[in-house]
Order: sequence, then structure tokens, then C-alpha cells
Amino acid sequence: MHAAKFVESYIDAWNHSDPKGVAEHLVKNGIYCDIPANQQHSGEALVAILSDFFASGSHRYHLIGDVLSNDLSIAFQYRMSSLDGIADDWFGAEFMTLKGSGAIKIADYYDPTHSVGSMAVGASSLPLQKYAKSGLDEEQLQRYTSQLASLMRDEKVFLQPDLTLPKLAAMVGCSVNHLSQAVNSGFHMSFFDFLNSYRIEAAKIMLSLGDGRSESILDVSFAVGFNSNSAFYTAFKKSTGQTPAQFRRAFLKPI
Repeated sequence: MHAAKFVESYIDAWNHSDPKGVAEHLVKNGIYCDIPANQQHSGEALVAILSDFFASGSHRYHLIGDVLSNDLSIAFQYRMSSLDGIADDWFGAEFMTLKGSGAIKIADYYDPTHSVGSMAVGASSLPLQKYAKSGLDEEQLQRYTSQLASLMRDEKVFLQPDLTLPKLAAMVGCSVNHLSQAVNSGFHMSFFDFLNSYRIEAAKIMLSLGDGRSESILDVSFAVGFNSNSAFYTAFKKSTGQTPAQFRRAFLKPI
């Protein structure tokens, strides 16, 4: 795959307000992850969400800097401008995990402080399904998932190495059982996968930074909340298909 052309095609689909064109960059069963909104969307769901998003206004996306890539990953930064003049520019970065001719995962990071309410891609969330036999209704699920998102995104509680399901439930103000159900139903993953997803994304950012060379892999694993280097390696390889060292070597320029 030619990474620069792949990203050019991807951004071109955004600039032409083409939701299907954007989603077609995902392979079958690929997932688009809106990191600030803590949402994951299949290709089909992404088409529906982007259709509403593109209808909300006109935008222009600009690539910033170089496209960084290796056989398994692509990373780049972008700026989004509102052509309607109703919002300031906002900036973001995307990490793509590749599989075959497309991306199995696209993680989109952007600064929500420069977006306007419903203009953020993740603002039009998919309706949450009621958790079977949970005793939770949709309103409760929405409230708990919103609190979880805030705790992870704003307070970064995932950096706490001793964070457990009971401790997180206490922060949310609900029972352990209800929190487990909210994570499973609202984010479609287990508690540990949910927690590790934030830690891995934080580690990827640290490892991709130019000054990351001065920190050992062990230091990075502890910095993002893991208390076991082997657990960090296992979770990182599961998420990215690479070891942390392979990921860092691919994104750091030689001295």
C-alpha cells in the first residue's frame, strides 16, 4: 500500500463530503474510533453518522506535515476549517492500523475545544441498545457511559495503575454490576479492554513523539498505567499488531 496516496484518497473523500468514500477506507469489520467522544463505529454506522455530519455544514481538511507509515500503520496530522465561517479551525491526528488493502482501525484524535457542539463527528451518537436483563434503561446507560467518557478523557483516570472495576464504579456512583454492563453495552468491550484501549492510545502518542527516544519502553508502560511490562506488551501487540519497540522504530526518524 502506498501510504501517501491512501491518505490523500481518504482526505479527498472528507473534502468531497462523501461518507461512503470515507468508510471504504476501512476493511470489512474495520472500526472507526472517535477518541474524544469515546465512540467506535463500523463502516456502515460511519456512513450514517457522516451523512448527518456533512449535512451540518461545509468543511475543508488539510494535511499537516508528513505521512508517517510502516507496513502495519499510518499516522498523520490534519487541520479542519469551516467553510461556513461558523467555527474556528480545529486540529487532529489519526492513527490507522492496516490490514490488507485498507484499515482495520482508524483512531481519530482532535481537539474538541475548537469544535462547535453538534459539528463534532461523534456528536451524533448511535442509540445505545438496552443491555439484556440488566435492569438499566437507555437513559441510565447514556448517563453512565457519559460519565465514563469524561473520567477517561478529562480526568485520565486510566493512568492510575491500581484502577479497578469497583474503584471506577465508585467514581461513577453506580454498582459494579451496572458499570460492567454499561461498559459492555455502551462501548462493546470488556472492562480490561476498555481500560487498556486508552492506555495503548496514550502509549502510541508517547512512542511516536520525537522525544520518546529518551524513555524506555518500561517507563512508557508505567507512565500510561500498566503495572506489568508483559501485560503492556501483550495489550499493545493485540491492539496494533506490533510490539512497542517496533512501533517506535517506525515513527522515529534516525538521529
